[in-house]
Amino acid sequence: MSEVLSQAEIDALLSALSTGEVRAEDILDNDGAQKIRVYDFRRAMRFSKDHIRIIHRIHEHVARLLTTHLSGQLRSIVQIQVESVDQVPYEEFVRSMPALTVVQVMEFSPLEGKVAMEMNPQIVFAMLDRLMGGVIQGPYKERELTEIEVALLNRVLRTMSDFFAEAWHNVADLQPELVSMESNPQFLQLTTPNETVLVVTMSARVGSSSGLLNICIPHITIEPLIPKLSTQYFMGANKVREVPKEDTERITSQVRKALVNVSVLLGTTEATVEELMNIERGDIIALNTSIYSPVTVFVDEVPSFVGSLGKSKHRSAVKILGPWKENNDNDGRL
Repeated sequence: MSEVLSQAEIDALLSALSTGEVRAEDILDNDGAQKIRVYDFRRAMRFSKDHIRIIHRIHEHVARLLTTHLSGQLRSIVQIQVESVDQVPYEEFVRSMPALTVVQVMEFSPLEGKVAMEMNPQIVFAMLDRLMGGVIQGPYKERELTEIEVALLNRVLRTMSDFFAEAWHNVADLQPELVSMESNPQFLQLTTPNETVLVVTMSARVGSSSGLLNICIPHITIEPLIPKLSTQYFMGANKVREVPKEDTERITSQVRKALVNVSVLLGTTEATVEELMNIERGDIIALNTSIYSPVTVFVDEVPSFVGSLGKSKHRSAVKILGPWKENNDNDGRL
């Protein structure tokens, strides 16, 4: 029902029109207008910005762990980083995948449901080339994986599942486990087509090959953890707990009893390969230091003290003169 204006309000409106403070077009545009916000029930927003922010941080940790692990496994330069976190209908995620791809399906016990990680074939074939001792030679022709390639890839993927447990440990104690691997996204049945899922997109580079990794987390799977996906909870879980005094004393006592290797570098010299080949028992090697020069004392191969050589009770000994400093004249060696 339209609002009825009083005579005073009508006079004020006419005055504003005559002075130009209000335009007639504005009154006509807004008269009886009702602001309506469009809501697409097929793209229900189940996650808040705070939830997405925490998910982003968790998977940044996953990306760092994957980068370190794969760099060592493949002996190649690997770069993985989170690009975006979006909530979309599940059917939209399935349509976005290529016809031939590699999808790792995991269970996140004790949560119900499954989580999927889709890997671009260019990344997969680059990994397989390195695992079999070859050189990365992309771009690769997309094809089905052989049984041997599936077995090799499974070994790597099972290890990668553990990194999700480590990244999520501040939120919940999860036990991710690889349960299957699919190459055709149409066979992937994580949830209903209209169910909202979180899609974490990571860019990955293995040597000269690059592609995307997409992690799909259905809302129904992660729903029990949503109350914990808040900045306050996450930061609180990250706080360092105070160690009881008795634990500190016990650890200190054990550390004090630990055995370490203490060694002294007497000196260095230079020799040719020919001289080394002709060396015999009884030969004397002259060092480039004086017997009165200070020496560096190493503790487990770490320079720690400066000392002087001598004898104690008929044994060779070293007297500690002070702490080792990096700017010593002997460059920390002599």
